[in-house]
Amino acid sequence: MNEFIKMDIFFFVTTLAVVLLSGCTVFVLWRIARILRHIENISEQVSFESDSIRNDLAEIRADIQRGKGRLKSLIDFFNTRIKRSSKKT
Repeated sequence: MNEFIKMDIFFFVTTLAVVLLSGCTVFVLWRIARILRHIENISEQVSFESDSIRNDLAEIRADIQRGKGRLKSLIDFFNTRIKRSSKKT
């Protein structure tokens, strides 16, 4: 074969390989970017919910310190006892 034909075939195959690898790389990077965006959204939601839980616990602590928690815990205790005794019969 002629040397120029061999070079043309080599450059054609090399160009195809580079284009295919570039396309695959772009696709993989695009998918990774989408995954990272989803992870960021999830972490924001977790952060928001943890703040809500922290506020709820602070309110519960304040209620317990003011004495409101004692009556509620007593009512909850009797409610669980009543539910347990009704399940046994």
